[in-house]
Formats: sequence, C-alpha cells, structure tokens
Amino acid sequence: MKPRGISIAFLILFLLPSLVKGQEDVLTLETAVQMALTRNERSLAADGRVSAAQATVALARAYFLPTITATGVYTRRPFEVTRVVQGTEIIVQNYNALSGVAALNLTIFDPIGIPTLRQVRADRTAEEYASADSKRRLAFEVSNAFLMTLGVDQVLEATKHRYEYAKQAYDAAKARYSAGLVGVNDVTRAELEFATAEMAITQVQGQVETTYLQLGNLLDEPSIRTKKLKIPEFLLQAAEEKSLEAEPLISESQNRRLDLNSLRYRAQAQHALTLGPTLSWFPSLSLNAQYRYTNEPGLSGRSTNWNAGLTLSWTLFDGLARNADYSMQKSLAYLADLDVQAGLRRVDLEVREALVSLTNQRASLKQANIANEVAKRNAKEIAELYRQGLASALQVADANVSLFEAEVTLVQERYGLAIAYLNLEAALGLDPFGKEPSL
Repeated sequence: MKPRGISIAFLILFLLPSLVKGQEDVLTLETAVQMALTRNERSLAADGRVSAAQATVALARAYFLPTITATGVYTRRPFEVTRVVQGTEIIVQNYNALSGVAALNLTIFDPIGIPTLRQVRADRTAEEYASADSKRRLAFEVSNAFLMTLGVDQVLEATKHRYEYAKQAYDAAKARYSAGLVGVNDVTRAELEFATAEMAITQVQGQVETTYLQLGNLLDEPSIRTKKLKIPEFLLQAAEEKSLEAEPLISESQNRRLDLNSLRYRAQAQHALTLGPTLSWFPSLSLNAQYRYTNEPGLSGRSTNWNAGLTLSWTLFDGLARNADYSMQKSLAYLADLDVQAGLRRVDLEVREALVSLTNQRASLKQANIANEVAKRNAKEIAELYRQGLASALQVADANVSLFEAEVTLVQERYGLAIAYLNLEAALGLDPFGKEPSL
C-alpha cells in the first residue's frame, strides 16, 4: 500500500469512533418515545395491570373447572388389633396404617358464576384499552417535552444572537466615544443592553437545564443532556397541512379512542353484573366424588372404596336481598352508561378545540414570520445608520431587543404549532406519529 493510502486509512480509523459517537448522540423523537415506553414506570405499570386483569379472568374461569385433591395419611400405633372370623384372622388395626383419599368436586351449573365470568372478561378488555391509552398519553407527554426542550434550545440560540449584537454595539459605542463622535450616554446605554443580554443567557441556560431534566426523567435517561435532539421535520411539515372537516374527524375519533373504548367495556362489565341477581333465582348443581384406599380393610375385606353424588342447592328466599342487589347493579350500570356518554361529548369537544387551536397557531406563525423579517431589516438598517452617525445607541438597543423578541416569538409559535398538531392527533386517538395505536 502506498504511503498516502496508509495515511488515509489511519485517518479513517481515527475519525470513525467520533463519527459513530456523533450518530449515537443524536436523539430522535421516535427513539425518545420508545425509550419512555420501555423504561418509564407508567408504561411498565400499564403492562402490569393488564397481566393482573388476565389473571383475574383465569381465576373466574377456574370456578367452572373441576377441583381434584389427594390426601395421604400414615399412622404408627403401639399395638395391633386382630379378629378371627370363621377361622380366618383379620387385621382390624395395623401397627403401620396407610390411607389415601382422592376427591373430585365439579360445579355443573351455578348461575352466579356466569355473569361474573362475563364481567371479568369485559374488565380485562377494558384494562387492555386503558393501558394502551396510558402508553399513548405517555408518548404524547414525551413528544411535548421533546418539542419544548427543542424550543428552549432555540430560544437560547436567539439569546446568544442578542448577546453578539449587543457586544458589537457596545464595542462600536466605545470606539465612537473614543473618537469623540458620541457622548457617554451612548456608551452607558450600550453597556446596559450588553449586561442585560449577558444575564438573559444565564437565565435561559437555567431553563434549558430544567427542560432537559424533565425530559430525562420521562425517558429514565440521566445522560440526556449529552445528546443532541433532532428536530422532527415531519411533524412541523404535517402541521402545515390544510385543515380538515370536524364532523368526520369526530366520528372517527369516537370509534378509535382507546379511553372511550375502555369506558364502553367498563359499562359492558357492569351490565353483566345485573344478570347476577336474576340468575340467582335458579338452583345450582354440583358433582362430588371420592376414591379411598387403606391397608386396613377391616371386617369388609376391601382396601378400596369410592362414592359419587350430586348436590342441588336452591335459595328459595333470601330476605329480598336479590331485589336490592338488582336495583344497585342497575343503577351502577346506568352510571357507567353516563360515563360513556360524557366521554363521547368530551371527544367531540377536544377535537373541535384542537382544530380551532391549530387554525389559530397557523395564523400566529405567519404573523411571527412577518414580524421576524421586519425586525431583521430594522436591526440591519439601524446598525447601518448608527455607523453613519444618523442613529443613537438607544435606537440600536431597541432594535436589538425587538429582533430578539421577534426571534423568540417565532420559535414559540413554530413549536406551538407543532404541539397544537400533536393535540389534534391526541384528540383523534392517534399516536404522535399519526398512526392508530394497537393493544
């Protein structure tokens, strides 16, 4: 290999770790959401609640399955008892006695177990929807924190721009004062603006640290500050799409929303319980069977024995408890239906509010863009006039502050529009990336 080729190879090997590290230090919104869903306690707790609900269904189903138990007993006695029957010696009681019993119990029909099983199944499905919605809301919370952190980062950049402009104006004022072109008031005013810009950097840096801490807490990632957040361009572009009609969006979201589906299954579970008092008027039937073994056959001469029987239980009068139970369950089912109706109206309101907010944010962003361009031109013109001696340091400082405020407003409106679009997706029952969440 030629010396030049060797040098290039060593250079690539030297830079490769830095390039890989740079790629690893970039954090996208998709990665942030996935980190939260796999690390955050709220997401893990949602999975735990689903597992508990599934176990509850298994317990309710076990009521209809047979129960088999086996019992063995060993007994040591101090003496043996025998009897002679028709010339044959029979051991009635052994020194070492062994006995065993296998019992089977099976509920053939129990009216109370039917609504209970239906209720826990509906509750399980409701919990699956509720847990999925909890993860969806966590994803939106992460997305909002991600965008807020990006916004504060860009506000910090605007603050640094203000600091640079203030420093240039301060240096120019001192130079012009030294040349006798301006008075000391210009230097004082420029120095005050420079000190204010320097203090603003410190304040915004504190806000940046706070937002990174909050985002890192959601992701359970203490080293989040070392990562560079990537601007989700797809979200900013999606926020610029034209508005959609409210009515079809409301209908779709009411069918799609996970929290609303959870309420529907909660109501279904409550309605299942209303069957319990009615079905309790019917009798229950169960099967009981036993198989016995002993090494002390006694006078019967049989070491094994078995029996089976049916048990019919019928509560003819319970002090009108069933009537009261039915009235209570009926009232609870009505309350559950009211929760569903309230949820439908809430979704309608959220979608309409999100559409209004999105429209307002788009208009605000357009105004902020115009104001930012005007502020840039004004700052540039005032700086040129000041160099020509046609403007004062006060005008330069005011133009600098106006430009800073316009840049901050533009950042806030840009990310405010993205958050408004996220709020619309949340109201529609979608995830932060515009997809339908799955259970």
